[in-house]
Amino acid sequence: MARQDSEEEAAEEPGHPHANGYLPVLGEAALREVGAELQDGPKAGCLALNGGPLDSPVAPTEILTRPQTPLAAEEETQARLLPAGPGEGTPGAEDTPVPRIALSALRFVVLVIFSLYSLVNAFQWIQYSIISNVFEGFYGVSSLHIDWLSMVYMLAYVPLIFPATWLLDTRGLRLTALLGSGLNCLGAWVKCGSVQQHLFWVTMLGQCLCSVAQVFILGLPSRIASVWFGPKEVSTACATAVLGNQLGTAVGFLLPPVLVPNTQNNTHLLACNISTMFYGTSAVSTLLFILTIIAFKEKPQYPPSQAQAALQDSPPEDYSYKKSIRNLFKNVPFVLLLITYGIMTGAFYSVSTLLNQMILTHYEGEEVNAGRVGLTLVVAGMVGSVICGLWLDRTKTYKQTTLMVYILSFVGMAVFTFTLDLGHLIIVFVTGGVLGFFMTGYLPLGFEFAVEITYPESEGTSSGLLNAAAQIFGILFTLAQGKLISEYGPLAGNLFLCAWMLVGVILTALIKSDLRRHNINIGIKNDIQALPIDSPTDQEPKTVMLSKQSESAI
Repeated sequence: MARQDSEEEAAEEPGHPHANGYLPVLGEAALREVGAELQDGPKAGCLALNGGPLDSPVAPTEILTRPQTPLAAEEETQARLLPAGPGEGTPGAEDTPVPRIALSALRFVVLVIFSLYSLVNAFQWIQYSIISNVFEGFYGVSSLHIDWLSMVYMLAYVPLIFPATWLLDTRGLRLTALLGSGLNCLGAWVKCGSVQQHLFWVTMLGQCLCSVAQVFILGLPSRIASVWFGPKEVSTACATAVLGNQLGTAVGFLLPPVLVPNTQNNTHLLACNISTMFYGTSAVSTLLFILTIIAFKEKPQYPPSQAQAALQDSPPEDYSYKKSIRNLFKNVPFVLLLITYGIMTGAFYSVSTLLNQMILTHYEGEEVNAGRVGLTLVVAGMVGSVICGLWLDRTKTYKQTTLMVYILSFVGMAVFTFTLDLGHLIIVFVTGGVLGFFMTGYLPLGFEFAVEITYPESEGTSSGLLNAAAQIFGILFTLAQGKLISEYGPLAGNLFLCAWMLVGVILTALIKSDLRRHNINIGIKNDIQALPIDSPTDQEPKTVMLSKQSESAI
């Protein structure tokens, strides 16, 4: 069926005549069924097309075997997975019951548990970097060593993302959640044994375990939202799940400077403060792991949407992880989104990791305020995430919203860059908040846009690839910006990020919007092709004899 220009496309009512003179053409399997019906079935109650006589002896195969345009990789996957109609397992199966669509109250429990243990994992990511000078003095290591405590999160994600997404797709949501929460808890307890000046390697080991846990956490927001939440709340649910990770980063900016003040002259007191922070984190992680075991379920009893029902009804043996990966990389809009998401999120990771160094360069002795600036950046981003999620659920304008937020993030980064050295911390707070509102608010947009343009491929796989791109860009940006800051100052490092974000704006403008999941939810089936009634390729009028039952199947 010819698509309308707008992203919000109205579903066609059953039995309503097709607009613009178009008739649906079914796939080969359905055509063969119709052809057999035409040959063997009675002529009573038949329908003539193109004005041909009812008793015209036209062979059904003359038009039913007409050459069809080969399907692209994504369309082939859709044709394989999607049913022919709402509640239909096979074309024309009128007695197949419509699947029950219902929302489970347990969805909010699952969302809250995930958001909380994601929060703790993000807190452990940033807890070293925001007081990097304190840990440098305590462990007697360089700033690069402390930076690697943050970058190990990014480094571990890249090689582990493919086995992690394979596990999510083949073993399910619950096992993946248990691994993420469990490893996060284990890493927190390992750190408790590192509170001695010669045990930097132990704290690095604990951080490595937490970084592996992150691999089983970051790809889950869009999967949880799709599996548990309905079409009118899926984007808000995804934004809320991402919100937990952002809140953890915010707490990581706020609490460490308060819990571990710079007391280099009293090493014993410093060790006690670090120990308090580590043991508190371990206790919370353990509680959340227990809650995950008890309350985190695989999926609700009934699917929450038509799109999810279609995926759940597809045979498990039809799914191929390798083919899904190939389809994603053949999807040009997704590849463009992969690059632009990596640039934006990688820039956010770099700014978060190096924020303490940037602030202390111009405002010496302001470790606590550096943490507060980071808190402002992330809290503003949390507000932006929620607003963007609500906006998407209401309008479904994924392309326009993503592009606008990207442009405003670039503007915010430029303003932050040129106002950082003015000598007024209040200006840094304001510009940091504006930057965070758009830059952090972009994160759930990328997840949801990816799910829309890659449906019916796995949400975990698309989200995992987006996060892998973010980690790669994050490592490269952190190393490059850190080098520029140490040699030329924060201005050079921030201009480096501005240049890359401008490239991201251009690439985002080139992404083609194809809202496949949304189209399924409103009743538009992507496995039906359109053919004009008066097609210029037809040399003469064709007549097709269709019984009323076949007409209803179409």
